[in-house]
Amino acid sequence: MANATWAQHGKLERHSLILLIAIIIVVAIGGIVEVAPLFYLENTIEPVRGMRPYTPLELEGRDIYIREGCYLCHSQMIRPLRDEVERYGHYSLAAESMYDHPFQWGSERTGPDLARVGGKYSDGWHRDHLTDPRSVVPESVMPPYRFLSETDLDYRDLRDKLRAQRAVGVPYSQAMIDNAEADLRAQDDPFADTKGLRARYGQKLNVRNFGGDPDRVTEMDALVAYLQMLGTLVDFSTYKAVAPANQR
Repeated sequence: MANATWAQHGKLERHSLILLIAIIIVVAIGGIVEVAPLFYLENTIEPVRGMRPYTPLELEGRDIYIREGCYLCHSQMIRPLRDEVERYGHYSLAAESMYDHPFQWGSERTGPDLARVGGKYSDGWHRDHLTDPRSVVPESVMPPYRFLSETDLDYRDLRDKLRAQRAVGVPYSQAMIDNAEADLRAQDDPFADTKGLRARYGQKLNVRNFGGDPDRVTEMDALVAYLQMLGTLVDFSTYKAVAPANQR
């Protein structure tokens, strides 16, 4: 029996056309199994209270995070494993990445995971760490990013960025797009009128001067604002997973 089975398998290996057809069939079956459920599931992401689109300042900070390759050494995905949850906090939810295009899960951890870094350190700590990493973490191998504090943030194409995000599904309203520049400046100014900003993005916002220079909006402001919101939108003290209606 074993010899007969091996003989059939030998035919597959010796005839490249038959092998190619078999590979296509297997891959097609696997693809159907993965894709087919998406046609009848109402939603693949569990709605979670607190999630909102990035504010303009946070979005600019996220773009700097991507531009500087931070995702190459830092992940933003806490797996549901005991050692990770004990070190970093609650495991990551799909909803926390629903407005990320592209997502920032990362592929390795030369540095620690950043999914819950928001509020863990002060703005000053982040500025020092980005300016001279070894001044706060002696064993760090991270390069310095001093230039972020010296570079004014260029947000002339901010409205176009929000429009592009809306095109891929992020629910930016027209009011958010029209007021993008004003909202960016207001979030970085603790004395600004933030009534409109909070009406558009909710009350759960960090509003203050992030970069240390109250007279300028720098790239440091944007990046620190982004880092300080990571993992802060969902209240895990009250969060409870809910099974989708069609799976009950």
